[in-house]
Amino acid sequence: QPVRYSIPEELDRGSVVGKLAKDLGLSVLEVSARKLRVSAEKLHFSVDSESGDLLVKDRIDREQICKGRRKCELQLEAVLENPLNIFHVVVEIEDVNDHAPQFPKDEINLEISESDSPGARTILESAKDLDIGMNSLSKYQLSPNDYFLLLVKDNPDGSKYPELELQKMLDREAESTHHLMLTAVDGGDPPRTGTTQLRIRVVDANDNRPVFSQDVYRVRLPEDLPPGTTVLRLKAMDQDEGINAEFTYSFLGVANKAQFSLDPITGDIVTRQSLDFEEVEQYTIDVEAKDRGSLSSQCKVIIEVLDENDNRPEIIITSLSDQISEDSPSGTVVALFKVRDRDSGENAEVMCSLSGNNPFKIHSSSNNYYKLVTDSILDREQTPGYNVTITATDRGKPPLSSSTTITLNVADVNDHHHHHHHH
Repeated sequence: QPVRYSIPEELDRGSVVGKLAKDLGLSVLEVSARKLRVSAEKLHFSVDSESGDLLVKDRIDREQICKGRRKCELQLEAVLENPLNIFHVVVEIEDVNDHAPQFPKDEINLEISESDSPGARTILESAKDLDIGMNSLSKYQLSPNDYFLLLVKDNPDGSKYPELELQKMLDREAESTHHLMLTAVDGGDPPRTGTTQLRIRVVDANDNRPVFSQDVYRVRLPEDLPPGTTVLRLKAMDQDEGINAEFTYSFLGVANKAQFSLDPITGDIVTRQSLDFEEVEQYTIDVEAKDRGSLSSQCKVIIEVLDENDNRPEIIITSLSDQISEDSPSGTVVALFKVRDRDSGENAEVMCSLSGNNPFKIHSSSNNYYKLVTDSILDREQTPGYNVTITATDRGKPPLSSSTTITLNVADVNDHHHHHHHH
């Protein structure tokens, strides 16, 4: 079982994460004698050589390390020598409310027709908060006014977006503009907030808004789709006649313009770049259809990216004995390695094998960690060293594999008394 610790992000350098040596059952003397240390691909921690405590070595910013993931865990290995041993350590990084919600723009300009009936709704741009859980965006508030009510709706991914609902008919002759303040509040203690100005212009018109055939469009795409592929054609209708029935489609906000393009006339959504499931698994895009009278409606497009087996498994050697004594008992650990594959599901399930005839075998240790151990007695006089090739193969269709070769030397034990060796 791994040793588990939990710390808040952004702790000072030198802060104690946990009493590692004590938790591994080591004495203070063993800490230095067995060279207790930790290793990881990006090392944020160190071991105090006197006490054997695990310390913070480097700034830990949860948002940078784990982006928006719910669970942020750093995996490391504690390594001991004489004999060589490895322990898994997991440090969970807890979120601190160090970001305020933020709107993409300081002001939102809307145009609403005085002929719009009460109940008409407009989706407003969401605020973003990089924190998670309690510390992420929890609610929106609107400054008090007579005409508009704020509704808070849920996105498919669990985040919230604000929608404005007209409470009573507007009268352009009485008041041609309305200025309101929209506030986003997070759930931290104390809470942090972000604001944007709502500027609403009342349009003197009498016409219909274009309406999408669906509120939500869903599409699933393989990640190896070539750029320039049309993935979806949106459809909206406007009940008006002539010039009032002409409208254009556009993306709301800056959402994913690098990844997809939208034809303003046909409503075709086209990939601009290759998709990468390992980067982004799902896109939620807000699209607006707006006519010449500036009346609009919105829909959501949810694009799910499907994993293809496009990443080879990697083999990472974490520890290696440079000399193996020829009298080592069968089952002696000579190397530790791990494998990883950036795909998911079956495309990331990896099997390891050894090639050739050699006195070693692989033991699976724990989640993607392996030990290379001796499988029989070694004889240096017969074979002074081995080149061992480890091959990792995933279960994709077709499977991908990679290999690495390590060199192991057998160290001499004086088992021939009668004649001299010339080294």
